[in-house]
Amino acid sequence: MSGKLYGLLGRTLGHSWSAPIHKSLGCENYRFIELEPERLEDFLRRENIGGLNVTIPYKRDVMQFCDVIDPAAEAIGSVNTLVRRDGGLYGYNTDIDGFLYMLRRAKISLVGKKVVILGSGGASLTAQAAARQEGAREITVVSRTGPDNYENLPQRHAGAEVLVNTTPVGMWPHVEGQPVDLRLLPNISAVADVVYNPGRTNLLLQAEELDRAEADMLEPQGSGMRRVRYTGGLSMLVSQAKRAEELFFDKTIPDSETENIVTRLWQDRTNLVLVGMPGCGKTTVGRALAQLSGKPFVDLDEEIVRRAGRPIPYIFQAEGEEAFRGLEARVLAEVCAQSGQVVATGGGAVLRAENRAAMRRTGRVYFLRRALEELPTDGRPLSQKGGLEEMYLVRKPLYSAAADVVIDNNVALEETAELIWRDFCEHSGD
Repeated sequence: MSGKLYGLLGRTLGHSWSAPIHKSLGCENYRFIELEPERLEDFLRRENIGGLNVTIPYKRDVMQFCDVIDPAAEAIGSVNTLVRRDGGLYGYNTDIDGFLYMLRRAKISLVGKKVVILGSGGASLTAQAAARQEGAREITVVSRTGPDNYENLPQRHAGAEVLVNTTPVGMWPHVEGQPVDLRLLPNISAVADVVYNPGRTNLLLQAEELDRAEADMLEPQGSGMRRVRYTGGLSMLVSQAKRAEELFFDKTIPDSETENIVTRLWQDRTNLVLVGMPGCGKTTVGRALAQLSGKPFVDLDEEIVRRAGRPIPYIFQAEGEEAFRGLEARVLAEVCAQSGQVVATGGGAVLRAENRAAMRRTGRVYFLRRALEELPTDGRPLSQKGGLEEMYLVRKPLYSAAADVVIDNNVALEETAELIWRDFCEHSGD
């Protein structure tokens, strides 16, 4: 490995998680290589290249500089892995290995299905090849222009059964985007998004919402009816990296290593988010969770006070609840955009749909449920007005909508923290 260059080649790489993955696989000097298009040819002539992954926008551009292209990559029309071997530059496509691994892991089948693929770049070519290989009944590629586009998608392809997003829409830092509204595709039974940061894009959040709705409808009727399966791109990223490492160093790495890395990355990068009524113990449990997990702790109310320079009751009194909720939404979005934290939210943070989405995009969310008679009211403007029961009736369905897990916090707070941490670890990488 000494003296050889290994890394990720692209144009803007600040969002990438590839470096820690390859270092976990044994490539300690893996680095990011950001280049403008005019520098690409000179760089690829370098003799000290050991192995490179290639990402947006160069997966097709690099092919003209390869001395040998693997037949599978040639058939796909896209190269995402380069290896310098015997003086020549060899091109491969490991994305298809990762893509198929991601589908298998999520139990998504393309056999006999009508598959709609969003995007026409290098990742789209990979998804198209995978769909052909897996025996899809029909494959449609949707782009901004052309006969199949985002404007006519619902009219032309309402029968889509599997939707694959290969565009960067919804990817960090522009996490608010969503390429299509799944409600316009009533036959969708599976959604795969190759974006891995954030863990749950808006597209996946909607797929999850549809799955929850169908589960609620079908629960009394048994589990034999249709549900919506969905997956993000983290397992694809790790699996294709594992295959690239095998090509870099001519070695075999077991699939179990892929799962180990997916689990570690998910645990490290995913936020633990606590929601619940004012005074239910979110701050105390959050601090205990921070100690258990080694993650930094953020109390949203404390962060709001720090930024505003005045207590929350004063903000309510001077500016009103609506102004406070706007400030809360801005702070929450900024906090949740960071990864690997424990976040205790304010009791009313779930009132806005944008807040619930921000929590879920980057976190596993826990609803701390506590008996109302145990909730303190001092220093809490809305709780002091009375009517905790009415407040709870309004907020309970919103807490449930935000949460992945409901936790009864009527025991010692340390026990609650341990229970949450155990659940978080057991579901790492889901």
